[in-house]
Amino acid sequence: MIPKILSEEIHLEDGRKIILETGKLAKQADGSVVVKMGKCMLLATVVSSRTPSPVDFLPLTVDYREKFAAAGRFPGGFFKREARPSDQEILTMRLVDRVLRPLFPSDYHAETQVMIQLMSHDEDVMPDALAGLAASAAIQLSDIPFEYPISEVRVGRVDGMFVINPSKKQLLTSDIDIIIGASENSIAMVEGEFNEITEEEMLDAISYGQSAIKDQINAQIALAKSFGKKDIRAYENEASDDGLEKQIIDTTYQNFYDVAKKGLTKGERSEQFSEIKDKFLEKFSEEEKDEKSDLISRYLKESQKKAVRDLVLNEGIRLDGRKTSEIRPIWCEVDYLPSAHGSSIFTRGETQALATATLGTSKEANIIDLPTEQDEERFYLHYNFPPFSTGEARPLRGTSRREVGHGNLAQRALKNIIPTDCPYTVRIVSEVLESNGSSSMASVCAGTMALMDAGIKIKKPVSGIAMGLISEKDKFAVLSDILGDEDHLGDMDFKVTGTSDGITACQMDIKIKGLSFDIMTKALEQARKGRLEILEHITKTISSPNDRVKDHAPKMIYRRIPNDYIGALIGPGGKVIQELQKESGCTIVVNEDPKTEEGIIEILGTSTEGIAMVESKIDSITFKPKVGEKYEVKVIKILDFGAVVEYTKAPGNEVLLHVSELAWERTENVTDVVKMGDVLEVKYFGIDSRTRKEKVSRKALFPRPDRKE
Repeated sequence: MIPKILSEEIHLEDGRKIILETGKLAKQADGSVVVKMGKCMLLATVVSSRTPSPVDFLPLTVDYREKFAAAGRFPGGFFKREARPSDQEILTMRLVDRVLRPLFPSDYHAETQVMIQLMSHDEDVMPDALAGLAASAAIQLSDIPFEYPISEVRVGRVDGMFVINPSKKQLLTSDIDIIIGASENSIAMVEGEFNEITEEEMLDAISYGQSAIKDQINAQIALAKSFGKKDIRAYENEASDDGLEKQIIDTTYQNFYDVAKKGLTKGERSEQFSEIKDKFLEKFSEEEKDEKSDLISRYLKESQKKAVRDLVLNEGIRLDGRKTSEIRPIWCEVDYLPSAHGSSIFTRGETQALATATLGTSKEANIIDLPTEQDEERFYLHYNFPPFSTGEARPLRGTSRREVGHGNLAQRALKNIIPTDCPYTVRIVSEVLESNGSSSMASVCAGTMALMDAGIKIKKPVSGIAMGLISEKDKFAVLSDILGDEDHLGDMDFKVTGTSDGITACQMDIKIKGLSFDIMTKALEQARKGRLEILEHITKTISSPNDRVKDHAPKMIYRRIPNDYIGALIGPGGKVIQELQKESGCTIVVNEDPKTEEGIIEILGTSTEGIAMVESKIDSITFKPKVGEKYEVKVIKILDFGAVVEYTKAPGNEVLLHVSELAWERTENVTDVVKMGDVLEVKYFGIDSRTRKEKVSRKALFPRPDRKE
């Protein structure tokens, strides 16, 4: 049977269009849609279980995968098939998840899976910007309960003009790269990087993106209407007990409020909150506790949450006693690790990050091999979040999605301050040693100091801060430098990084249905002041990059040689370059520059003598004497018919100084004029037309005597 295919078109300002299509693929899913832009095609499906999950939250999985076949490529590796998701795929999953999750009903706990896959790739279309649109459109075609449609767009700014969903080529000259997730009326998610833009410029970009999102939402509504939007499915609501809820709040709310007001540390506060819960549980028999454990636990959490939030809104006091705009105490240190190329500690309250900077050659670049991108990163940052940082003991199961996301945010915050002529590949590793609020921003601050400690000539230092939000109806409070509990119990986590002159990166997650521009404007201004305050602590610790890299850190020298000499430098089977690396203790990397037809030689070593040895060898290999010039040579061999001499500035380059060119007078024995080890000057004449060999002369440097003499 021929399928009934329905579609809607979304027209962009520059004449491009996005097409939503359903009815052809994956019809057994609860919702299925294909999103097309140019030759790029994404398939998004959603399926949700008809029976509730036993957990007390929404078990939502968002999965995004790029198929190598979409770009006509084979996967790398031995098995030649797609395996674990790449960091870029994980980041796209997080982008979509953060917009969708708050819009499912709070009492909907059915296993739900959103799958998005790139089926066809277009070099001029970046598919991650279409993933949120595809996911929301698939949900709109289903009967799964969901508040309202959303979408995501990428906004760039090229030559002063905003562009929706720019191409990779356009992004190369763009000073803004931001992805915005929003509904028709409010912002839900923001993530991006910038070239030191102002808060006003960032808000303009977000506003521009939301206007484009409205068109995409209207297209989803129209497609669902023509498809025949299904009635929302009935589902089993959470169990509730109004009497028990009132009892718990009446009994515990004020106690939670009083503890929250004490300004305790995280450990002290947790202990006293637990005592309140334990004391309340004493009212119940073991049988009642078993029967109502889930409800009791939920209502106790709600009572605690309400007390903490009310304290902020009513009195402007936070869990640790701070005011809403106050930042926790900060201390910093650099050069903490004696063997690292650069290191720093950044501690803010109960959050601590230890960062290291490691310098290497292009051989250490991070290779990106994806269906949509083949590139390398010469600066990258890795973020590690061990369980002891929060006082927990839990299994280690590899790098989590959260670690990938936090590390990427810190990397984007710092990457544009690395100068374009930096000779090194630079890897920053942030080890989170304590965590109670915004360890990713601590990683940015520690990373900045580690770069300066390593002697990397960054353009400007960068700091970062995480902003929170508590809101109830018309009342709201924006919180600077949020705690972990404030993130968990609050409505927003808005991270902003930047220099003294502007924003370099941001990431915003919200737990409410949307965020107004008024709140976002206040949050950005409060973040700017906090960011500058944190920057003062950083620059007091280390005001500018060290003049040079540390003695034990490698020094990098670049040399360019004609391509014709690369083979001589490498040698047969790599023999020459391997021996040179062994003798000098340096790492030597050879790359070809196709634009100039030259070889780029990277020499990395800790010893100046070793680097000098490599440079001397390169000089020797590439040395080419000029006709008519004088050169200093050393006698290395005596023959009957002359002396073999070596250019002192290019050891290994030998030439025969014929006996007839030693002196004007007749020379019977070579040793009458020169001896082994003698250093003398000769003149270079090029290739002798008679012997077809290079000719040098000593006698040419002396006046020719009269014929009689």
